[in-house]
Amino acid sequence: MRIVVSGTHASGKSTLISDFASAHPEYAVLGDPFDELLDEFEDAGPASFAAQLRVSASRLRHASGAKLIAERGPLDFVAYLLAWSELGRGGIGSEAVASAARIAADAMETVDLLILLPAAGICVPEDEDPELRAAMQDQLFELCDDPELVGAARVVELAGDPVTRLERLEELVAG
Repeated sequence: MRIVVSGTHASGKSTLISDFASAHPEYAVLGDPFDELLDEFEDAGPASFAAQLRVSASRLRHASGAKLIAERGPLDFVAYLLAWSELGRGGIGSEAVASAARIAADAMETVDLLILLPAAGICVPEDEDPELRAAMQDQLFELCDDPELVGAARVVELAGDPVTRLERLEELVAG
């Protein structure tokens, strides 16, 4: 099963993936795309989101094996681009968003299960840009209602504490 764990920053993606990978060493883990771009971008913004989208999509399309779990999928970065624009921060044209959506839809064809982690109840400091975080979450959840973007992937929202989320993911993978 090819799994993508999506959600805004500080929603528990890394924790869930780490816990799952510990119990399932047969799964390849694709870390946060930003980790591959640390030397290129210091701040969040359209250029960084577009680059992370390309990394995420490429890794999903080219990863070998049927068992993988990825931190962040291409829809995360389409959501960040839309949120950035919604907040009036500029630098994103409608064609750039449309292109990002096409890249994301293509890569999502390789995904079996899309896990959405809501950030409810998790507070972040101001330097983590809570306004962008909230707008991104709204955009992401809306995007995941579009069958043209998610393809055949099953979309499941996992709420609750880390243990509950892991238990639910285990059930989804087993059944």
